[in-house]
Amino acid sequence: MKKCIILILVGLAGGLISCNDEFLERSPDTLITDGGFWKTENDLKLYINNFYNQSGFFLQYTGYNQGPYAEDATAGSDIYISINYNLKMNGESTLPASGGGWAAGDWTLLRNVNYFMDHYKQVEASGNSAKQYVGEALFFRSIFYFNKLRSFGDVPWASTTVTMDSELLFSKRMPRNQVTDSIMHDLDLAVEYLPARAGGNWTGRVTKETALALQARIALYEGTWERYHAKKNTPFKVAGSDGTKLIQKAADVAGTLIALSEANGFPGLSNAGIENGYWLLFNQKDYSNQKEILFWRKYSLEDGLYTRRIRYTGTGGSNGLTKSMIDSYLCTDGKPIAVSSLYGGDKNLKTVVTNRDPRLNQTVRVDDGKHLLWDNPVKYFTLPSFTAINDQKCVTGYELSKGHDPDFAQFNNETKSTAGTIYFRYAETLLIYAEAKAELGTITQNDIDKTINALRKRVGMNNGLLKMNDITPDPDWEFKDLSPLLQEIRRERKVELVCEGFRVEDLYRWAAIDELIVGKRPLGAVRKQWENYPGADETFTNAVLTLPVDDNGYIDPYKGRLNAGFQFDLGRDYLSPIPTTELVLNQNLTQNPGW
Repeated sequence: MKKCIILILVGLAGGLISCNDEFLERSPDTLITDGGFWKTENDLKLYINNFYNQSGFFLQYTGYNQGPYAEDATAGSDIYISINYNLKMNGESTLPASGGGWAAGDWTLLRNVNYFMDHYKQVEASGNSAKQYVGEALFFRSIFYFNKLRSFGDVPWASTTVTMDSELLFSKRMPRNQVTDSIMHDLDLAVEYLPARAGGNWTGRVTKETALALQARIALYEGTWERYHAKKNTPFKVAGSDGTKLIQKAADVAGTLIALSEANGFPGLSNAGIENGYWLLFNQKDYSNQKEILFWRKYSLEDGLYTRRIRYTGTGGSNGLTKSMIDSYLCTDGKPIAVSSLYGGDKNLKTVVTNRDPRLNQTVRVDDGKHLLWDNPVKYFTLPSFTAINDQKCVTGYELSKGHDPDFAQFNNETKSTAGTIYFRYAETLLIYAEAKAELGTITQNDIDKTINALRKRVGMNNGLLKMNDITPDPDWEFKDLSPLLQEIRRERKVELVCEGFRVEDLYRWAAIDELIVGKRPLGAVRKQWENYPGADETFTNAVLTLPVDDNGYIDPYKGRLNAGFQFDLGRDYLSPIPTTELVLNQNLTQNPGW
């Protein structure tokens, strides 16, 4: 065997030992040769450019029935569900012999990042220009490890080339809190090295602001994971840590980004005071001038870059919002529906959205003659897509409007859509700051005003602002043993970030699966409203009558399939298992709890 360039992660002895010579002998995916590379600053840029097009870092959403606003349903959340229930949430995951996110190919991206880190110093470039690309590499390595951390918890750590004779090949997994510390160190450097965008033009590259947003996201995730798994004494707690250090880091980093906003005007919240501004934020083809969008993916038909999501967003996409999600929206007086005199009930879609947080009417479709499906010819929503084929029908009666681009020309062009994909937006950072400060017990009304209340003011909910010392109790608050303030901050996160792919990870880090998933079946809308809908044809009426309902008349999509509710294994399913082959090949590896 020739001398190998091996940058696959330590501990993957099985993957390394079993892969063939051709794999071991090749350079990273750029197929570079060291003799002709690492000469100029442009070489650094070309190498890093590859990472922007890797789905392991940023999902591309180029396949059918894929899109950034379907992830909550795919992952099995309580707020947005698919026609088929999530197997993991029902405890049906199995222990793989190989693969399972731990195969050799699952570490290739890390291999390529570390290859860069071992070779960039060969390039004769000015310090600042080289630093930018080092910062980008550290940013991508942080995303890689965050993904592995969420899947497996403890993972081996490698920050440099791992060769076939390295002792690290048969090392133990690094504890998750130490992995997180290493990620934080990488991101501290990335923040230092990356240029700020401030008022500058969008370049398509990550910037200081993007790195801060990622660091705040990871710090809050791991800090609250440590805190709530320790409080509930789960097998997934981190010994000796309550998460305070990382929660403080999240508050500090998010605070830094907020300070940049206050000083430079970027980032900020977009579309404040604009009619349907919240809805419009999620279906644009170009976000270059949107101050809220920190990082996004641009598509172009001319370049052959597009998604297929427009094929499904015009209907239900085999998904549906749940009653739990709809019920979470406050009334315009800032009170929950259980106690507000403004609540009109849920007998039909129009009454559901009346006098409610304006984001509700911009998230779910309503038969009010105003919810645009297609722009030319103009068509408005009237009925949920109960009669569509399985991959396009609505599951609950609450059809998602958020994220839909009504450009019929693109729908008609083989359903090729160029609506951009958002990866980081400033609203998330505001929510991170509010939650972290509340967890630390240091939040003030001023903090709430520039975060939670800024989000509410953006959509015109000026009479329903949050006052930390005057919170209306909600008999239907979701979480046990949580302060009213944290209940409301979590509600705000649920509402603002709905269907953006955060919900299941939130339930994991809050150790809340027992409260919101286990033993429950998600419900939909009241079926009766469509049983004799004016103007509906016989096909629609017949389809409605076949929808299963619970004892109170709410659509019950999983009735007959999950009669006892979801059976998530609380002692096992918070983490994925290590494949059995890897445990045999490296006996220093240990299995995750319950497997």
